[in-house]
Amino acid sequence: MAEAEIRKVGLFTIRENRVLLCRKKQGALILPGGKREPGESSLETLTRELREELGGEVRLLEPTSLGVYLDRTASHAAEASKTIEIELYGGVLQGTPRASNEIHTLIWFGAADPWQTLAPSLARQIFPDLIRRGLLQWEKPCRF
Repeated sequence: MAEAEIRKVGLFTIRENRVLLCRKKQGALILPGGKREPGESSLETLTRELREELGGEVRLLEPTSLGVYLDRTASHAAEASKTIEIELYGGVLQGTPRASNEIHTLIWFGAADPWQTLAPSLARQIFPDLIRRGLLQWEKPCRF
């Protein structure tokens, strides 16, 4: 796969064996997080994006680097052929997340939920890796 054209920092957080995902008005389910602004570290980016997307009262506790994943972008017409790099952090959210700014919906996604609604990077790279590593206690129900 080519070098990433889009670089993002994302959050993996889990409650009751369900992963917090979000959706903009249209499109696939994605991780909370976003693109780095000039001069920001990865954790500064993630903190800012979580505040913007999940509400200002939500705080990230115990952030841990989980790896970097490369795949194709979710199927947005303008980005359909681009590659995305996601620097993934795990952590615990303090407070109750709520959809804010460009985020339309928040979903606590479980293993039995429809994997075809996930962004390709989640279905093909991130969730299978987290399952293999024992960080996500699911069995992958189907191929994406």
